[in-house]
Amino acid sequence: MKIQLPVASLSLAYSLVAASTASQQFKARDAHDEIDWSQHQFQAPTTTDSRGPCPGLNTLANHGFLPRNGKNLTIPIVFQGALDGFNVHKELLITAAKAALFTSDLDDQFELENLSLHGNIEHDASLSREDHALGNNNVFNETIFTTLANSNPGSDFFNTTSAGQVQKARLDQSQASNPAFRNTIKEFEVRTRESSLYLQVMGDPLTGIAPKQFVNIFFREERMPLEEGWRKSNTPVTGQTDGPLFSAIARGSQWQPIAGQCPWVTLAQGAPDDPVNDGSIL
Repeated sequence: MKIQLPVASLSLAYSLVAASTASQQFKARDAHDEIDWSQHQFQAPTTTDSRGPCPGLNTLANHGFLPRNGKNLTIPIVFQGALDGFNVHKELLITAAKAALFTSDLDDQFELENLSLHGNIEHDASLSREDHALGNNNVFNETIFTTLANSNPGSDFFNTTSAGQVQKARLDQSQASNPAFRNTIKEFEVRTRESSLYLQVMGDPLTGIAPKQFVNIFFREERMPLEEGWRKSNTPVTGQTDGPLFSAIARGSQWQPIAGQCPWVTLAQGAPDDPVNDGSIL
């Protein structure tokens, strides 16, 4: 017997099929689910692995989005690792990645520990490392991180307001304790971009709101908080998302340059700490 469905029923059936298809297509495009996370479980670094002052790159290495030993890094490897692991696009990394090549004696490769070279992309007033002139600028320091960890009290998230306040507080701390403190437009831009990025990769790239639990794990353990519910954002982290957050953090930090300091980039291991003042830049 042949059964005919009313037109309304057919329309409903087609709508359900279309919705199911759209749902499947959305799932296929889900940035988090595109990754085989079984291949990217957290592994703490060994004593022979190279790690540096950047918690983001260290985290990517700890999850295998970069070589787990933190060595033989090239610009394409860094770009792909950041895209796969955090959905961060290369336009936000290209300047830092190119500068990082100067930290190594090799022509086209570097390792994570090389990035502790002071005056390259490493800088004073870090959110989680000591200043170069005061101690170890390569390893996580809980005392330094407390400024960020204790910010935005009474809330379970960090945002651009708290990030700007933390940046100002760390600047004040470094300026008060470090006679060699450097604070030019270069350091300001690097610090502000880093603040914007931790909010975007651990939270919502559009709002800059990031759960404190995720951010704390990211800095303290250099781990993606997968077990705690973190998911790689479907929103690409690009200049379009970064711009408004960067500007809001910059305003909140109330940054002012130090008179007489000029921006410069250290281009080799063993270079002087202050080429302007010692005359080697002339």
